[in-house]
Amino acid sequence: MRPRPDPIGPGQESVWNYPRPALAEPCPARITIEHQGQVVADTRASVRTLETSHPPTYYIPLSDIGSGLLRRAEGSSYCEWKGAAVYLDVVVGKTILPRIGWSYPSPSADFSILRDHIAFYAGPFDRCRVDGEIVTPQPGDFYGGWITSKLAGPFKGVPGSRGW
Repeated sequence: MRPRPDPIGPGQESVWNYPRPALAEPCPARITIEHQGQVVADTRASVRTLETSHPPTYYIPLSDIGSGLLRRAEGSSYCEWKGAAVYLDVVVGKTILPRIGWSYPSPSADFSILRDHIAFYAGPFDRCRVDGEIVTPQPGDFYGGWITSKLAGPFKGVPGSRGW
């Protein structure tokens, strides 16, 4: 059952107008991630993926992520559109944030723009921002979207949304 989309306010976009299958597009917004006083990432060259009912997931160029903060984690997953994903830990000082990032080393042709980019779950970090606004993580234990005030939902991941 498809839920009723929330009303769209001024300057908002509805996640219910996003496509399915998903798409990836360059994003000029400033994306920043901070943890324990350290800048983990800072970019104006991200790629955002858009999919019906999901807030955008931001993929940050590897070159805009702090040096030495990433290490390969165990496990993998598969996306029907993007291909095989690998997972990454973020290490800040003595703190390890396990499997907080993922990437597609050999993405499908339609998502080749994601090569050499990393996406991150927002929840475990101290602050993740889009153009200065602190984001809310997408609900659920799997999805990696970032919610801002510029989005109208409801968002996949809330209880009862498995069938959306």
